[in-house]
Amino acid sequence: MNEVIKNILERRSCRIFKEEKIEKELLKEIVKAGAFAPSAMNQQPWHFTVISNKDLLDQLSFDAKEIVKTHDLEYLRNYANNEKFHIFYNAPTIILVSHKEDAYEPKVDCAAATENILLAAQSLGIGSCWVEFVSYLFEKETPITKKYMEKLGIPDGYKAIHAVALGYSKLETIPTPKHKENTINFVD
Repeated sequence: MNEVIKNILERRSCRIFKEEKIEKELLKEIVKAGAFAPSAMNQQPWHFTVISNKDLLDQLSFDAKEIVKTHDLEYLRNYANNEKFHIFYNAPTIILVSHKEDAYEPKVDCAAATENILLAAQSLGIGSCWVEFVSYLFEKETPITKKYMEKLGIPDGYKAIHAVALGYSKLETIPTPKHKENTINFVD
């Protein structure tokens, strides 16, 4: 089987990570793969922030959960109120993905970049999970948002929208989720 297709078909979301740090050179390769994603009008409206500081990751998780505790959706409030839930699943590293707010299709472009990151991690034997929960921390401009934007070096005019949790999986294999059937048709 083609290695790229094999990589795509074998990739799973990992939510149980070892504490082991990922080498900086591997992280650079993963982020580079994200930066080589296609984008509308080649605007490349993304900004990636690689965070491997455990205390900072724990604080981001805590602050995001504090905001979500008052969310309209009960299932989100349940996650936020669960003391054991860590929004990054205690991964040793995350890549926070931000987008330029006035770009043509920034969310679509960042989704393509994120998929490249997920696949690059898989190809290097690194587990990953796309994490949208962190977006609630950056949803509205607040003093805490402003503090994080500065601390994380996110440029003005950009907004953090999701993250990718990265680390070596504690599991030998991750079960394959059931895929929907009848989602493809061919018209000749």
